[in-house]
Amino acid sequence: MPTKIFLTGATGYLGGEALYSIHQAHPDFEFTLLVRNEERGKQVSAKYPNAKFVYGSLDDSEVIEKAAAAADIVVHTADSSDHVPSANAIAKGLSKGHTNEKPGYWIHLCGTGMLQWYDWDNDRYGQSPLPAQKYHDIDDIDRILTIPATAYHRNVDEIVLASNQIGGIKTLILCPPLIYGPGRGPVNQRSIQAYNMAKFTIENGFGPIMAGGGSPEWDNVHVHDLGRFYALAVDAALDPEKKKNPEIFGPRGYFFLNNGVHKWRDLATQIAEEAKKQGFIAEAKTQEGEYKNYGANSKSIAVRAKKYLGWEPHGKSLKDEVPDIVASEAKLLGK
Repeated sequence: MPTKIFLTGATGYLGGEALYSIHQAHPDFEFTLLVRNEERGKQVSAKYPNAKFVYGSLDDSEVIEKAAAAADIVVHTADSSDHVPSANAIAKGLSKGHTNEKPGYWIHLCGTGMLQWYDWDNDRYGQSPLPAQKYHDIDDIDRILTIPATAYHRNVDEIVLASNQIGGIKTLILCPPLIYGPGRGPVNQRSIQAYNMAKFTIENGFGPIMAGGGSPEWDNVHVHDLGRFYALAVDAALDPEKKKNPEIFGPRGYFFLNNGVHKWRDLATQIAEEAKKQGFIAEAKTQEGEYKNYGANSKSIAVRAKKYLGWEPHGKSLKDEVPDIVASEAKLLGK
């Protein structure tokens, strides 16, 4: 019997990349994909003609529960970090369809946006990171697991983590930072953060910087490297030793990914310079203001994926990707 994968978000940027990478590694697997309607399904089946589809939204709990119960591995990417009903449905379905002796595996997508909690709670927008804001995904796992309940994404994380206790479920939480690069999924191939910054710069004639006098920092990873992680995580769920390792699956199976660090101030400057170079703005300048999307710190130290799954990043750096980011956003704007 082929391994059964249930994946949400196939039409999205990250879900499409996950589907591409897992399918490349295992074209013989049985893929069941949640899509909103038949029209969306056709967009995906053009590239994956053997995939099966279930139709509905993330609020269609019975549909999701049934598909999760039938799957060996659930890969949840569609609004996965914030949508409570779908997380509850996956937990319920996996528990119904599996036992402790033969558990179902849940690969859940979160994001390091949750690490901004201290700046958000203390109104530290526009400030440089404090030493205590760094989180190492092995050495600081207890700190990560006890981040305040009010943190971004935390309410869904708690559902995923708690599901390890109800029987028949083993979880792995993937928590990437800013993601960049062209996706390889069948529909949406565009990321958000750096791309929105480039769009804003072209439309307004300057790069946005959060006022505050400091240099907030984030980490970043290329989307193809994220895809490679998904393939490795699926392989681990099938490996007799790795699938039993509590450092991979279970509450401690919390994985950061990164391939570089950027300061939002520097990224805004580089994007403005590139937009000027490509002729889309008159002057390479930045401007400070209330740009809170680029104003808080998220500092993750990614070691777990390399140590336990052998993951290594190989993608182009964010700095090297900026010319293509600017060009692609200008094209979308009709420039």
